[in-house]
Amino acid sequence: MSERTYIGLDVHARSIVGCALNIDTGELTRSRFEDDLLGTAEWVRGFGPGVRVVYEAGPTGFGLARHFRAAGIDCVIAAPSKLLRAPGDKIKTDRRDAKILATMLALGEVTEVTIPDPGQEALRDLSRARHVASADNAHAKQRVNAILLRHGILFQGGKSRWTREHLRWLHQQHFEDPALEFAFQESLAQEESMSVRLKRIDKEVARVAADCRYTEIINALACLRGISTVGAFGLATEIGDWTRFNGATIGSYLGLVPSEHSSGETRTQGRITKAGNAYARLLLIEAATVHKRPYRRPGILELRQLELVSPATAARARQGNQRLHARAAALEERHKMPAKARTAIARELAGWCWSLAAPLQEGRPMAGR
Repeated sequence: MSERTYIGLDVHARSIVGCALNIDTGELTRSRFEDDLLGTAEWVRGFGPGVRVVYEAGPTGFGLARHFRAAGIDCVIAAPSKLLRAPGDKIKTDRRDAKILATMLALGEVTEVTIPDPGQEALRDLSRARHVASADNAHAKQRVNAILLRHGILFQGGKSRWTREHLRWLHQQHFEDPALEFAFQESLAQEESMSVRLKRIDKEVARVAADCRYTEIINALACLRGISTVGAFGLATEIGDWTRFNGATIGSYLGLVPSEHSSGETRTQGRITKAGNAYARLLLIEAATVHKRPYRRPGILELRQLELVSPATAARARQGNQRLHARAAALEERHKMPAKARTAIARELAGWCWSLAAPLQEGRPMAGR
């Protein structure tokens, strides 16, 4: 049988639909498997040693690709957002999706997703668990504030909330209506529970970050203003191999570059593409807000962080902090919209993160700028 066979798989939790395309004869071979990795692998092996397999990235994860690669089968995972589909194609089935994947793989039109090893995926899951806990805690706080606001009760102890003084004030609030009192106390108890949960996860992240494969990169990224140990841990685990990019492509990968619709002599740019890793993009945008604050010399916490890295990395990080603050100040002088200015800083911050992390992974000296 021909060695040039390309197989597309439409993978679901309990079923796999396969379509094999022989590009010499144009023959299509289809099959369906019900939650059977071994049977799927045997079917793929039957097409010879030169077979290539592809399936879309999705909630089923990377287990199937790892299983195929362990069995000596060349398997790639396609980025769903990069798959081409005809505008007039309004029929979507598992069989058609598998055929489209096989055809695109044969044409070399598949944009591959990097497959992390189990260790990196475990660290990534810890980082994402922290993100979920932070979001849950924020929502719990919003619910408590919403109840008080709806009944005209405002904290008079200053603008800062969720401080010790604010928490004492919250516990002093009571309502005459039993149902309302129960709802408020339950919301407050939930917030306290979420806060304890978040602190517990933060401790675990700090412990793991201090001794893992990305510790050196985490320490370097945390030298940049706005990026805490938790943020650096998230960026390091989400991106993994920084050497895949350069200073320009890292922003594109994270979806921080403008979208574009150009035709003929008309060139129109729109909002950022928001392609790629949404969590890493969020971490950078959150960090970008810090850089509009004045920056003359490193603070105590920054100095402690700079002591954890090499002199070359420390110098590069300080250069980045100065450049990013100057850039933020220039955008503010031009009266740029805050959201656009923040996004521009996040895009440049991504490049500075790359300039710190990539040389460490490559083992080369830190370059100047």
